[in-house]
Amino acid sequence: MSWTPDYPRTVPERRPPGHRPRAPRWTLGFDAPLSLVTSDYLALQCAGPDDPAVGPFLERVRACHTGRDGADAPEAWELLSFTDEAGRHNLVHLGYWRDATAHARWLATAPLPRWFAELDAAAVPFGAWHEVVQVPLDRVETIYSDPRRAFGLAACPGTRRESMTVNGYFGAARDRLPLSAIDPLEAAVPHRRRARPAASEGRRLRAECGHNTAVIRSGQYWQQAEGEQLADYTEALEPKLMAGMAHLREAADAEGTLSLRVMTSLDRETLRPLRETSVLGHFHTLAALEGWAAGHATHAAIYEHAIAKNRQYGEARTVVTWHEVFVLPRTAAFAYVNCHPATGILPYATSVLAVEPDGPAGDSPAAYGG
Repeated sequence: MSWTPDYPRTVPERRPPGHRPRAPRWTLGFDAPLSLVTSDYLALQCAGPDDPAVGPFLERVRACHTGRDGADAPEAWELLSFTDEAGRHNLVHLGYWRDATAHARWLATAPLPRWFAELDAAAVPFGAWHEVVQVPLDRVETIYSDPRRAFGLAACPGTRRESMTVNGYFGAARDRLPLSAIDPLEAAVPHRRRARPAASEGRRLRAECGHNTAVIRSGQYWQQAEGEQLADYTEALEPKLMAGMAHLREAADAEGTLSLRVMTSLDRETLRPLRETSVLGHFHTLAALEGWAAGHATHAAIYEHAIAKNRQYGEARTVVTWHEVFVLPRTAAFAYVNCHPATGILPYATSVLAVEPDGPAGDSPAAYGG
């Protein structure tokens, strides 16, 4: 039996009376109580895969997972890459922890976060960014179309994929968040773009999210797909997915999109791109994400296609989709070093502060704002 926070519901659930899902789905269970779960994105932003900064970055990544430096290493980790709005190559180390104290020790002592903390923003010929998503378990929800492979947070030990029926209706993601039983998870202020772009190049900035910002990592895995199923993904489902992501980017002000990155998973040893992608999206609120899911044709096309193929192939389906959602408390803050001003949440951050390094454990605000 797994453990999950449970509250007596005071906020009505969204599940329609008598609802039965059209397709089976699974969610993540934990073997023991946890205080916080962490997903830590630390990335290099540079000219391309052959940039001279890539080698030293990877050396520090690998050092974090070996020997003494690996003592508090993430329980699950990945390498990903993507090209951003400015045409920059981003190489991302993503780590997951169930122990927030181990993560804090890693930040203070491991080669990769120490490297980031010590960067001189005015001198380096590349950018770097660090976005830590750390929340209590009652602010997390997950869903998987197939339980046989562990994705994201599910790759941590002490977890299991469990069958569920809280799926297949608009609002199901909200209902899977334990905190939604007692909290409507609303934003404190309206969604708006900053009046002017952050002066980010040559500076170290700390950008804050608004209270109840929603972060989703939504994954697609087709490494094992062949023949008809492979063709269906590349020629039908993937174009629908990319159309939806393009809409969320282009209509960011209307849809509540703070940031959207389509990342490709890499082989950790060879850096060869895998047939696996994930979309990392930040939204003003969960309601903003729900609004697109419930009311826009691009999401309907993705959803109906996935359901139809699940019904067609059943357990023989070799394309897997999944997501994990984190709803952030007010305290979340992300760091950017010499990045272009469209990086991450910078265009929509509720506040942006210039900071000066204060040793390897973190940053301290400088005396001036950004």
